[in-house]
Amino acid sequence: MKILALDTSSLAASAALWEDGQLLGENYTNVHLTHSRTIMPMVEQLFSNTGCRLEEVDLFGVSTGPGSFTGLRIGLAAVKGMTFSVQKPCAGVSTLEALAQNLSFADGLVCPVMDARCKQVYTALFACTPGQGLTRLVEDSAMSLEDLEKILQTQNRPVFLVGDGAQLCYNEFNGRVDHLLVAPASLLHQRAASVAQVAGRLARENKLLTPGELVPSYLRLPQAQRELLARKSKERKAED
Repeated sequence: MKILALDTSSLAASAALWEDGQLLGENYTNVHLTHSRTIMPMVEQLFSNTGCRLEEVDLFGVSTGPGSFTGLRIGLAAVKGMTFSVQKPCAGVSTLEALAQNLSFADGLVCPVMDARCKQVYTALFACTPGQGLTRLVEDSAMSLEDLEKILQTQNRPVFLVGDGAQLCYNEFNGRVDHLLVAPASLLHQRAASVAQVAGRLARENKLLTPGELVPSYLRLPQAQRELLARKSKERKAED
């Protein structure tokens, strides 16, 4: 099975082609260019370098969030366009699970963390045993650093932090949470190759989607909507 996977959930963007447990090629950039400018040229170059055609792809995987609201929409739109044109299934992959997949070789707990600003993170928690892969312990959620610290303090295994919030959490928790480790720079950020691996598992579990069923998972409202709700709440209190 050939899997084309995209990740546009963060500042970095990547595209990967995966076949039967082997990474055929991956393009990755982290230069802060708009994903609408970079992601399809990445796909085209990937096809050119691997000799693969769009029609030969069996499954399209894409990170669905959490992450950048604009970035997620770009990635999902790209995948929907390609799947509609060739009538193939797609897999919506949790950005956090794909991040954890970067460290699927670890022995301990893998905690993906994405900085959500205002001392909050998008996070989840997975147990990892070498040779057995990941087992989810905590669902994807947006929470305060304080709440995440309380969860990690109950664990008695090494905790591997991965994601753009990893160093933030390490600096915040170190000394109060035992056995904290930060993923190496080469594995710290989202990679389309990991999205492809999770997409392959979803295929084996018959959890694939049609393009119309593919939707982003933001976990919380956009900042503009949050500010609007906060402003309306203040106005109501002032009227009372």
